[in-house]
Amino acid sequence: MTLNIDAQSSTDVDAAPASVADNGINLSKVLEPYFRPDEQTIVCGALDESKVKALAVAGVELVINLQPDDELSFDESEAVTRAGMYYEQLPISGAQDLKQLNILAFDNILRQYHGKKTALHCGSGNRAGAAIALRAGWLRGRKMDTAMARGRSHGLAGLEQEVHNRLLVPR
Repeated sequence: MTLNIDAQSSTDVDAAPASVADNGINLSKVLEPYFRPDEQTIVCGALDESKVKALAVAGVELVINLQPDDELSFDESEAVTRAGMYYEQLPISGAQDLKQLNILAFDNILRQYHGKKTALHCGSGNRAGAAIALRAGWLRGRKMDTAMARGRSHGLAGLEQEVHNRLLVPR
């Protein structure tokens, strides 16, 4: 995939306009899947070198990777830091890793970099959405519907029932 970091081409008439906040980069054309729950947060699937470059050009300051090393196809940490962004990795392989200790670590990362434009990713956005929903329910005291909606806005899909069941258990 070749990355054109110039503003959106005039031939992309049906494409969403590139955000001013993203320095003219249309991240929805670069990242798959792509969720934008708010202006400072991007949730996406697995990265590669060109996606890391696009995120850097778009002004992302922090990349949070929820993939374990065995799911990565390149040295993501090195690529992100070389591109001038902060990098944090919190491996969540699946439902078995959606434990309160990991969600506390996730919350700590988000608090440490509060206010930074952040790209949060896993393989598909599903684990990212699960972590967001559990954080909202367990640590922020949000009601079930609110926590689940927050997770869905961040990519929660296949782990939805698992997250729902975990939120039923008081923490």
